[in-house]
Amino acid sequence: MPVIMLIIFGAAAGFLATRIMDLRTDVPTTIAIGVAGALIGGFVLRSIAMLGGMAFGFVGAVVGAIFLIWVWQWYSGRRK
Repeated sequence: MPVIMLIIFGAAAGFLATRIMDLRTDVPTTIAIGVAGALIGGFVLRSIAMLGGMAFGFVGAVVGAIFLIWVWQWYSGRRK
């Protein structure tokens, strides 16, 4: 089933991309362009999401550490 969905989405994406770029191709070429674009785009977006996830995780770790220090200082009476 995923292969069929890839072909359907690839055909739609290829059709839109060829129209946006004003490229006239036959149906098999349009589908191939769309499927290849879906594979490349999926890889790129997953890579960006992974890097973004790591960056957001780092920011969350820093914020969490700052909060922990604040709580520790408040609890121990070492506020400045």
